[in-house]
Amino acid sequence: MITESPRWFTSSYSNNGGQCVEVATNLVAIHGVVPVRDSKRADGPELGFEAAAFSVFVDGLKAV
Repeated sequence: MITESPRWFTSSYSNNGGQCVEVATNLVAIHGVVPVRDSKRADGPELGFEAAAFSVFVDGLKAV
């Protein structure tokens, strides 16, 4: 069995200032979740958000 690993990335709007979160959208189709973690703590904990909830969150950010 092959297990897909998260492919982490930060937003292009983050300006690489080090105070970022990373997301791994490659797992949405397989697991229906979007993992999120602190970019400064790559070995730290991850939060998993349902894809639909994460989409609502991102749409809300775009509306600001």
